[in-house]
Amino acid sequence: MRRWCLVPLALAAAQPACARDRLGMWNDWGAFRDSAVPRCYAIAMPIDMPGTRRETQGYVTVANWPRRGIRGEVHVRLSRTPAPGRPVSLTINGQKFPLTEAGIDAWAPDRRVDAAIIAALRSNGEMAVTASGRDGRPMRDAYHLAGAASAMDAASLGCAGG
Repeated sequence: MRRWCLVPLALAAAQPACARDRLGMWNDWGAFRDSAVPRCYAIAMPIDMPGTRRETQGYVTVANWPRRGIRGEVHVRLSRTPAPGRPVSLTINGQKFPLTEAGIDAWAPDRRVDAAIIAALRSNGEMAVTASGRDGRPMRDAYHLAGAASAMDAASLGCAGG
């Protein structure tokens, strides 16, 4: 099971609770290095939209875990718990990707989909994560992509030496 840092409500004002080094901020995206693990990741929080119901602070990360040989792992923390067994998907500029959910968290189902999502994240525009909530109501977390490529590059370089 993957474990992630708690993300404060104001990404620009503070870094994730377990991060050691802030590598930089680009628009809505930040890059961090946690040398203790080690891992480096790009992270963003969903756009604040009036009337959106949230159980928790959602976010998306693209992480590198050098000791595990993992580069570019996409992880999504949803703002609400999805209905079990219902599809969760990520859409970037009209291109739709399936996600595998485990409670309030979701991942790309395999490395091939991770790579396709990362390639699409390099475009400008918006990304949305959609699902049916456990209450049966649709849920949607939207993200701006400006800055994503720079944050992902900084996270890759931050862990390039292992």
